[in-house]
This record gives sequence, structure tokens and C-alpha cells, in this order.
Amino acid sequence: MLKKYKLRSYNFVLVFILIVTSVFALMVVNSANHAYTIKQGAGMLLSFMIMIVVSFIDYNWLLKYYWIWYGIVLVMLIGVLTVFGGSSHGATRWFRLGPVQLQPSEFLKLALIILLAKLIAVNKERLNTFKFLALVAGLTLFPILLVALQPNLSTTILLCLIVVTVLFCAGLSYKIIGISLLIAVPVISAFLIYVVSVEDPILIKGYQRQRIVDFIEGNKSEDVNENDAGTYQQAYAVQAIGSGRLTGKGLNNKDTSSLKNAGYIAEAQNDFIFAVIGEELGFAGCCITILLLFLIVLECIIAAVRAKNFEGRLLCCGIAAYIGFQTFINIGVVSWILPNTGIPLPFFSCGISSLLTLFISMGMVLNVSLQRNVDRDDDIFAEDFRG
Repeated sequence: MLKKYKLRSYNFVLVFILIVTSVFALMVVNSANHAYTIKQGAGMLLSFMIMIVVSFIDYNWLLKYYWIWYGIVLVMLIGVLTVFGGSSHGATRWFRLGPVQLQPSEFLKLALIILLAKLIAVNKERLNTFKFLALVAGLTLFPILLVALQPNLSTTILLCLIVVTVLFCAGLSYKIIGISLLIAVPVISAFLIYVVSVEDPILIKGYQRQRIVDFIEGNKSEDVNENDAGTYQQAYAVQAIGSGRLTGKGLNNKDTSSLKNAGYIAEAQNDFIFAVIGEELGFAGCCITILLLFLIVLECIIAAVRAKNFEGRLLCCGIAAYIGFQTFINIGVVSWILPNTGIPLPFFSCGISSLLTLFISMGMVLNVSLQRNVDRDDDIFAEDFRG
């Protein structure tokens, strides 16, 4: 489980980026809603300490118990929909047991990455066979379906993107990818037509349908109200970002024209925290946020390139996809280039489950970096990474 490591091989660059990101994020959370500052700060500190511990645990040892991690999260997801689930805003996503409240769908992101990394590495030669792909589909789609039933459409989409990315990085045949696209495009198109044309669709909730319809039909009027199925959240978020201009109005400002101060930015400390960044720190603050998250993703990719084995590469690629896609979806929603759907901004939005999952993921990336194969030729790896 524990190995002897050379301290000079530790990825202090990634640790530094994470510290800067965490401090910056906590400042923004404090400005968005100071009532969450202590809880979020404590969560960050605890998660960071766990990350350091995980970074010295051999990731190969953790991957060896992939069935256990998968099984624990699966039981929690089933528990959410049956006995222990807690509801909020019309969704049942939280696992409540006394004072403890966790969101299993957050842990599922990492559990699926671990499952796929180990399963594919062990069965690398069978990757492009129907039987193996059917096995992967069954193991991944069942928990994803449980997330969809909560309902949690945004996380469902993100999980699918993570699975597809890991399979692609593992060397999935271009022929299979092409056939999948030929099937997926008409299916998705038919689904969207069904959603728009049917008033009460079976597959999704009414509010989810309305948000998709509003987005497709271009209902982006700024003069919306709270009865517009959530589009008002995006309208005010866009206004807030625009009002920040280049440098913003400043954190913790008392500006009477501030949409955040007036209470128009819903979930300011959670899903729409990027709107607070845009209003209070302006375009510059938005660029800094995106740059920090980009650097974290880049460090994950570099760790994948230098990983000593196939499992390590897939693990880092999956985590890079997890953070990258989640960032894109969150900012896309807040800036109104995507339909309104709730998903946290990595490292910035409030939520202990999200922080724990992210920092544990970072701990595993740090361990992959710590065991990197420094003798591996990057040019050779570039040729064989796609199989």
C-alpha cells in the first residue's frame, strides 16, 4: 500500500495550483454567501489533508479494490432512492444518515473512473470486442440510470462523457466510434424532437423539458420572471457577468446595483458561483478562474503522459475529463450557451461531497506523478496512447 518515494518527484506544481485555487475559491464563496465560509473552509482543509494522505498511497493498491469502491457507491445510490434519500428542489440526491449528508453521485464520478481504468487495463486485448463493451455498458449504465432517476440530468450527461472519454483514451476502435456516432446522432435528435413536441414526456421531468424547450426556441429574453422554469436564473447570471466589465465591482462590495446583493442570483454559492465571479471580479476574474481549472486539467494530462502503466494513464485521463467537462458544463449553463441544469463548478461551488471527490482524485493523480516513468519517451507514448 505504501511505498518509498523520492520527494523530488512529488508534483509540487499541482499542489501549489490547488492551494491557490482553494484560497481564491474560498474568497469567492465568502463574498457570495458568508454563512457558508466556515463550513466550506473546513471542508477544503479536511479534503486537502485527505488528498495528501492519498497521494502517498500506491494507486495500484487502490485500483485493486475497484469492485469495493464501485459496490459502496452503488449501495449508496440505491439507498438514496429508497431509504436514506433526502429531497431538495424536487430532486432526491442526498444520502442522509443522522447529521451526515452526502451526495453519492459525486463519488460515482471517481468510482467509475477507477472501475474503467482497472477493468480495461486487465482486459486491454478484449477492449474492442462486443462482449467486453457489453460488460462495460452494463456496469456503467446501471449506476448512471440510478442517478438519472434522482433526477440529475446534468450529472448523468457528465458521467456518460467520462465513460466515453476513458474508452477513447484506452484505444477504442475508430470503427466502433463511427458506428456509435451514427446511432447516437439520430437517437439524440429524435429525443429532442420528442421533448419539444410532447407536453408531458415520460423520460424527463416537466421542468427539465421546459428548460430544454426554452433553450432550443431561443427564449433568452432578459425580461423574465421566476415562473419561466429556471431561465430567469441564467438571464440574471448573464446580466451579472456583463455588469462586472473588466475588473468587476469587488468582492464583498455594497454596491446597490449588484444583482448578487439584491438576491437575483439563485444558488450564488453553488451552481451559479461563476456569475458572482463575473460580477465582482469581472472578465479578469473569469479568466483567472478558467486558467486555474485549465492548469489542473493540464497537470492531469501531463501525469497521464508520464504514467508508468496503462492503469495510471487511464485514471489521470478520466480525472482530467471529469474536471474539464464539469467546468465546461457549469460555465456553459451560467453563460447561457447550454440549457439550465445544476452542476457545481469544480473546487469553487459549495459542497463537501464534491470537494472530497475532487481532492481524492487529485491525491491519486499526485501518486501517479510520484511513480511516473521518467525514462519513458514521450514521442513513443504519443504513438501508442491511442492503441
